[in-house]
Amino acid sequence: MKPRAACIWAMLLPMLLTACSKPADSTPESSLPKENSTAVSEPDTAPAVSSSMPVLSITTVSTDPDAIRFATEPVNSYVSHSYASWTPGYVIPPEPYYEPCTIRLTDGSSTLLNAPADVKVRGNWTTLYPKKPLRLKFEEKQSLLGLNDGAEQKNWVLLAEYKDLSLLRNKTGFQLASEILGPDGLYVSDCALVEVQINGEYWGVYLLAEQQQASGSRVDITEPEKDYAGTDIGYFMEYDGYYDLEEPLHAFEMDYADNAPLTGFAGDGTNTASVRPLNEGGGDRKENVGITIKSDIYSQAQHDFIASYMNNVYRILYSAAYEDKAYAFNADYTAIAPAEGMTPQQAAEAAVDLESLADMYILSEVTVDADLYWSSFFMDVDFGEGGDRRLRFEAPWDFDSALGNKDRCADGRGFYAASVLTDVNSTYDCINPWLAVLMQEDWFREIVREKWTKAYDSGVFTRAGEMIRNDAAAYADAFDRSQDRWPGVRSDQSIRNELCRRAMRCKNQAESADYLAEWLEKRVAFLNDYWHA
Repeated sequence: MKPRAACIWAMLLPMLLTACSKPADSTPESSLPKENSTAVSEPDTAPAVSSSMPVLSITTVSTDPDAIRFATEPVNSYVSHSYASWTPGYVIPPEPYYEPCTIRLTDGSSTLLNAPADVKVRGNWTTLYPKKPLRLKFEEKQSLLGLNDGAEQKNWVLLAEYKDLSLLRNKTGFQLASEILGPDGLYVSDCALVEVQINGEYWGVYLLAEQQQASGSRVDITEPEKDYAGTDIGYFMEYDGYYDLEEPLHAFEMDYADNAPLTGFAGDGTNTASVRPLNEGGGDRKENVGITIKSDIYSQAQHDFIASYMNNVYRILYSAAYEDKAYAFNADYTAIAPAEGMTPQQAAEAAVDLESLADMYILSEVTVDADLYWSSFFMDVDFGEGGDRRLRFEAPWDFDSALGNKDRCADGRGFYAASVLTDVNSTYDCINPWLAVLMQEDWFREIVREKWTKAYDSGVFTRAGEMIRNDAAAYADAFDRSQDRWPGVRSDQSIRNELCRRAMRCKNQAESADYLAEWLEKRVAFLNDYWHA
């Protein structure tokens, strides 16, 4: 059992026992196609829902009434077994599985897409919710709603936003990320709000987004041919507390410079708290976080190469910041040695795309993601032809617990992203070592300050607040329908236990969106006092 999960989910059993029941639904069912046809360009019959949003309809190929269980019953295996370990009588549900379906996407009276796809529940702890996130895997590559300049891909996701009453936190996080990381050529998932129907039943508002993956139009790194064993490829990775659940070839441990302590960043310099990234043994309850390889690799040589590279990159950064020493890679990137003629800053710049790290710090500090110490923090490096061979941070993800939803900087004040943190159950101290390791260096903070000032002065944060209020007004009808579909979300004790008091007081989407916009304004004002040049 993971300690971080126990308290959060202690109240989940009543919700799980009713997860398959149909909540109140005042929306008429639509007549949905049953055939697996290819995409069409001519208008087709519009769905019964008259919506300000596009409507994405999922219809199982099977006509068995129980076929819909693919979207209502499955729970991530690790999560279900963890929950069972402290919940007497809990029956393990099925693991997520793909169900053959037809996906129909409409906008007003026009049918934009009608194509076959496999669909399954996706995610970790969010799979326990009655409204579950979904993954769409099309038979052929598809462009959806013109996202990412119309790039065609097979894999897409539908984020359920169950514990975010505003239904806008992920969308806000992606917009902020796009404007902060985008100018540096870094990938951020594009997204759009849609209303979802499954087998004719109205299922509520979801956020359609891109699957996090290596691809020319997503995380653009060199992808190996199947069974290619060479190390001269791209590697897409996640800083991930679940790394030990992956198959060994796609995960590895980090030593974080022999677990050397890091000083948390608090802005004013008065907070000198420090913590080691890894469990020290004894009474330390900290859980270790390693790396999951998210892109394709096919050989132990590739695994061992990238594991060595990542540990050496971190050691270069730590040595630069805490020892005032410069180290550099050898010609084949298999070892590091003292770098004559380089400053510590130059050594860090040679190993890491520092612009991307500063971008990710700014985004993480603004959004205050509660899982920042644990997961959903991505990076990549490309050793293919033309690859930069420096570690790059991009593809940010998972903001439904961020932006004032949890009790993390709930008043918008305080420094967070590179600080000493507590886990979600307040049982141990922890830190994101990638964000913290350089924050004591004046030269790195100047990079952050310059990028913050440019983003603030260009209106990045103002536009995010405007988007929240504009969406709340423009899509009020859809948000109301979604809340009617899931009326129990406000009384769901397991969700309420996750939220800060201000978030819990919101009665509907409109109030939650107002709070989100207000929180963002307070957060930006606090950070601007420190970071604006």
